[in-house]
Amino acid sequence: MRFTDDADTASGYLIQGYEPGAIQIAGRRYHESLLIAPRRLVPGWGPDEASELTADHIAELLGVEPRLILLGTGRLQVFPPPAVLAVPRQQGIGIEVMDTGAACRTYNILVAEGRDVVAGLLMIR
Repeated sequence: MRFTDDADTASGYLIQGYEPGAIQIAGRRYHESLLIAPRRLVPGWGPDEASELTADHIAELLGVEPRLILLGTGRLQVFPPPAVLAVPRQQGIGIEVMDTGAACRTYNILVAEGRDVVAGLLMIR
């Protein structure tokens, strides 16, 4: 587990650490893919593998009404089919695809800046 010191809960949910098989948030370790936004945490979001991402998974992220979506696809950056990424782009919402470690780091930076962001994080295996 590596990452930040204690999370500043005034900013909302922050990721304290991640490693293969675990993401730590607010002192708790999660062992499943999850959705995280400054004021919302949903364990069990998403598929086990990036190749299984669907438009319905992206719709759940859009339900948070973000201006930017971060999609962490596990150990490697894996782009979903263009149709899966089309809806947020059509709505003028940015979507960035990266490996889950990079998504965790980027999420914390954006939350600290007060940005309206949501991350869908597939577990690093």
